Amino acid sequence: MQDAPSSGSSETDSRPPLLSVEDLRVALPMPGGGGPVEVVRGVSFRVPEGGFHALVGESGCGKSVTAAALTRLPPAGGPRARISGRALLRGRDLLAMPPRELRAARGAGGVAYVFQDPMTALDPVLSVGTQMHEAVPRGVPRAARARAARELLAEVGLPDPERLMRAYPCELSGGMAQRVCIAMAMAQKPALLVADEPTTALDVLMQRKALDLLRDLCRARGAAVLLITHNLALVSSYAETMSVLYAGRVVEEGPVSDVLSRPAHPYTAALLRAVPRIEGGSVEDLAVIPGRVPPPREWSRGACVFAPRCDRARPECSASDPELRPVSAAHAAACLAR
Repeated sequence: MQDAPSSGSSETDSRPPLLSVEDLRVALPMPGGGGPVEVVRGVSFRVPEGGFHALVGESGCGKSVTAAALTRLPPAGGPRARISGRALLRGRDLLAMPPRELRAARGAGGVAYVFQDPMTALDPVLSVGTQMHEAVPRGVPRAARARAARELLAEVGLPDPERLMRAYPCELSGGMAQRVCIAMAMAQKPALLVADEPTTALDVLMQRKALDLLRDLCRARGAAVLLITHNLALVSSYAETMSVLYAGRVVEEGPVSDVLSRPAHPYTAALLRAVPRIEGGSVEDLAVIPGRVPPPREWSRGACVFAPRCDRARPECSASDPELRPVSAAHAAACLAR
């Protein structure tokens, strides 16, 4: 794993907040019936103007639902979902907006998304050109839209944009499809780009290229990034600040350099031990976190949900679900055993 960037956000970061998420809660219906169950439980975090924040955790911890809830996209935007809390984008609460304003906020100058599987994010029956045209903000003349689409495809490093505009998603490699999705997102000139596991379908080399591209495009355009991932190697190389999610809650947060060098929560430490490392020319055996993330129905029971998997658990961990407490000025963790 590479060292975290030294320029990361910290307690001295004076940039104004672009996105402030406060006590976000999402309750969804579960398979088999019954009332909605909270799958996001009081999540709060902040992304400054031009910042790069990561939400980290295993599959099933609530990362993607948190990202979708910001603008009420499915699954959090389903008719039976219950969302509370605030998601302030430059002071305007996305969750309190009427539908028409919220649709506009998902577009130009607001929040854009890059999803984890480009082959399902792209419409298989529409050409790349048609989908690029739809991504360019309305009101732009047709000829200018086509020119803007070709320029964006070239900007993300795709060769022969003219030919590519006539191609269909099935004719693209995974890396090419991901670049098309990035171009479509950047066409909106968003203030915040939400990248939800954008490298899942890519090999290691293409993962780095995709993240380099996202970072460089957003820096050039002044956009902030919210990266949803389980890949701590990517977090260490690209993000400035991070929030570690487990069972729908933030269990640790702070500057990437602090959290990854001095993890204060046993879950964060366990995730770090599971990162592949090469020592002496061979790959070391990976540590395994025992068990798995329990189902959401077991999350709100007044105890630390990670305790059954934790090598530091104490008896009191089964009787209390701890809140975040400061580790240092900008670093906090929710653990009784640290």
